[in-house]
Amino acid sequence: MSWEDVKKEMVNEKGLSEEAADQIGEYVSMQGGMDLAERLLQDHKMSQSKQACAGLSDIKLLFKYLQLFHVTDKVVFDLSLARGLDYYTGVIYEAVLTQASAVSDANEAQNGANAEESVSVGSVAGGGRYDGLVGMFDPKGRRVPCVGVSIGIERIFSIMEQKAEASPEKVRTTEVQIMVASAQKNLLEERLQLVSELWNAGIKAEVMYKKNPKLLSQLQYCEEAGIPLVAILGEQELKDGVVKLRVVATREEVDVSRADLISEVKRRTEA
Repeated sequence: MSWEDVKKEMVNEKGLSEEAADQIGEYVSMQGGMDLAERLLQDHKMSQSKQACAGLSDIKLLFKYLQLFHVTDKVVFDLSLARGLDYYTGVIYEAVLTQASAVSDANEAQNGANAEESVSVGSVAGGGRYDGLVGMFDPKGRRVPCVGVSIGIERIFSIMEQKAEASPEKVRTTEVQIMVASAQKNLLEERLQLVSELWNAGIKAEVMYKKNPKLLSQLQYCEEAGIPLVAILGEQELKDGVVKLRVVATREEVDVSRADLISEVKRRTEA
């Protein structure tokens, strides 16, 4: 809705004069920080309202706390912000997420454009203070200090999905550090024994509980789940007392003795 439409609504439906509507328009276009709150406290018209002065004093106090946490660069005092519910009794706020644009990333790949520019993706949370809300359900009408926020879960999930699709890195769906796999049939017991040794050493390991899974299926599972390492057992490896350690990302394979496997896994996963 344009400002002209809002102005017409205030004049025609709310009964405000055009002069009052224009004055409101000047105020709601303002954004800033503590300096804006201080400037408005000196404003002749604002200073005549006790309620406005109390609210601006609260904003100043809020920005003092924000300075202590060094987050003033992430907060904006926006006079145009409004919430649709009328039970708020103090500060209201919205959280607006910014992220590197996936479009910019694509443009950078094609045209060398800068993909570091941040873009707004809209409000993902909103709320405020409502000291009178609980009292609406209390027979004595007592005021109970309350602050709350509602989070736009669907919007956040949508943003996370877009970010994951645009990222070249595989999203890990598990904390498993290593998969114990087999290259031949009839090695289930040997796989279970090795995974037990890894568990006892505090390593997050996993094994497919099928009796004879295909090696390719085991490797594909690791790639899909983001498991970084695979310990591959075969008849020759068992004879030699080694394990073929595979790095999933690079597909590099090295033979590691059973005695050194635990330390090698920890070295590679804790780096």
